[in-house]
This record gives sequence, structure tokens and C-alpha cells, in this order.
Amino acid sequence: MNKQELLNIIKAKINDKIQSFENLIAETRASNNDTKSSMGDKYETGREMLQQEINNLQRQLNEALNQQSIIQKISAEASGKVQTGALVKTDKGLFYVAVSVGEIILENQKIMTVSAESPLIKAMSGKKAGETFSVNAVSQTIWSIE
Repeated sequence: MNKQELLNIIKAKINDKIQSFENLIAETRASNNDTKSSMGDKYETGREMLQQEINNLQRQLNEALNQQSIIQKISAEASGKVQTGALVKTDKGLFYVAVSVGEIILENQKIMTVSAESPLIKAMSGKKAGETFSVNAVSQTIWSIE
């Protein structure tokens, strides 16, 4: 499995997400400005709702920027234990410890990207191939770590 290619896919997904949020924020701000100039004071509620939407989008953008910052620090080097940057194969699936951007299909394999802060990764953190861990009463065995 090419971990560098996996990292590149995650970086591209995060960059797309950031671009999308920036565009949505710009469009919503433009909409808010249109409302201000054309509708008058009786539409304060609508403007407040638009401002709340901008704030919500800004929070999501900040989360995506945080993910981008985390992913920039991850190396494609092989890892002997479960830690950030490790590709972990268990009897239940293939997990990449980085940031959570969902499922990625690479080389015809489904890989779940998982945050190092997730309960699953916390349960397997520091473990090595051959060791077993349990999350929500489901036991898994680590087959390999790259």
C-alpha cells in the first residue's frame, strides 16, 4: 500500500473542503450584503440568520484548516505501532490514523481514515501487530501496521 498516495488523497480532500467552505462563506456574505442594501430594517431576523450561517461555516472551515495542519505533519514512513500516520490492518478492516475524512478506496481496498482522538484509535494506541483490543464490546486483532 502506498501511504504517500493515501496522504495525497487526504490532502486533496481537505483542500477541496476548505475551498468549498471559503466559497460558501463568500456567497453567504454577498447574500447578507444584498439583504442589507435592498430590504431595510424589517428584515433584521433574516440577516441574523445569515450571520449565524456564516459563523457555522467559519467553524467548519476552522476545523478543516486544523485537519490540514495535522495532515501536513504526518509522515509516510512505516510505523511499528499504532500512532498517527500508521496504516493498521485488523480482522475488521483497514484504518489510517490521521484525520477523519471518511472512507477512501485505494488499490481496490477500503480504508477508513480515523482521527487519533477517536475511541477506536485510543483503544488500539501503542499496540503492535498480533495484539488484541476491544471497543464497544467488539474485539479486534491487529494483523499488521505499516
